[in-house]
Amino acid sequence: MTSATDNGPGLAGFTIGVTAARRAEEFGTLLTRKGATVVSAPAIRIIPLADDTELERVTGQLIADPPQITVATTGIGFRGWMEAAEGWGLAEVLRDTLASTRMLARGPKAKGAIRAAELREEWSPASESSAEVLDHLLAEGVDGVRIAVQLHGATTEWEPVPDFCEVLRCAGADVVPVPVYRWEPPADRGPMDTMIDSIIAGSLDCVTFTSAPAVASLLMRAKETGLLESVLHALRGRVLAACVGPITAAPLEELGVPTTMPGRARLGALARHVAEELPRRANRIYAAGHLISVRGGCVVVDGEVRSLAPAPMALMRSLARQPGRVVSREDLLSALPGGGDDTHAVETAIARLRAGLGTPKAIQTVVKRGYRLALDAADCADPPVRPAVQPPHAAGIGTPARSPRAVQPIGVW
Repeated sequence: MTSATDNGPGLAGFTIGVTAARRAEEFGTLLTRKGATVVSAPAIRIIPLADDTELERVTGQLIADPPQITVATTGIGFRGWMEAAEGWGLAEVLRDTLASTRMLARGPKAKGAIRAAELREEWSPASESSAEVLDHLLAEGVDGVRIAVQLHGATTEWEPVPDFCEVLRCAGADVVPVPVYRWEPPADRGPMDTMIDSIIAGSLDCVTFTSAPAVASLLMRAKETGLLESVLHALRGRVLAACVGPITAAPLEELGVPTTMPGRARLGALARHVAEELPRRANRIYAAGHLISVRGGCVVVDGEVRSLAPAPMALMRSLARQPGRVVSREDLLSALPGGGDDTHAVETAIARLRAGLGTPKAIQTVVKRGYRLALDAADCADPPVRPAVQPPHAAGIGTPARSPRAVQPIGVW
């Protein structure tokens, strides 16, 4: 099966994993319109706490003893809080209580939720960073100040951000956490397990993350199944990790996984960024007079997307790891899905690969040694050495230290 990419959408031939829970369909549509094949596996599920007794208790406590400062960290969380109060018959009194406080919004979504509730924020950082909100509060002094902080989920070992509330407490503030919602792993782990397997196998070109909890949930599941190191290895090399913003990227950056992100933390911006980055990073192999690009789930030959069955696709990935180098039949056999010990299976898969590519001479048989991609003479020089992954950096609250990522072609493994 082939399809043209020369004049088509920029993501034709690329396979992209989507871990989003909220607005996943909207985001997937943005990518498919650009030509991508999308694999969706929600990594988290948001559990609203409208019926939670703890949120109701805290709300009553704040109404009885109002804070001087209220910090809204997420739009969905603040809206959920107001909706829950509506259900308890406390919406008006809660709104009056918050109107009497100084309100800070972490970003534009939280700001929009505040204004939707007919309230007004006093200040919001341009960076949309929790770290800047904290710095702002500490700079003005919080000793003895009562502060309500709307929380935004859960903290795990892969969200290495110091506790916002604890830092304020250490500075002398009377902090009241407001637990508006929490996140949990998906009830059905099957899709996420499949995505983890696809990351490790390299059948995805990119995995997108729109929240730090989604990153944490995927890493937690990989650790539970004994596949964490394999996932990290793939994300440090073959599979691009694209994050909506620096807060989402922080858990991966801390583990030495390079990430890419748009200038603005928005879904549309992330889709456009991925559409620019993947083609730019795609590998280009010139073999037997043809331009070949190996992608997650297909091979593009002279601008034509050629979908291959799993066995020939696995062999193509192995041959493309070191273009021009001979790969033994034994090594190719080990790369075949299902394994086995009959090298005749390699010969069969190679024949199917040549037919699928439509360029039989691109795969060269090296007698008694194995097979290799028949690189054109100009491309037979040793490939450039991929720079080592930068070690993890210390990061402040909500502000990860991004490790520099040189532009690397996808497929140089």
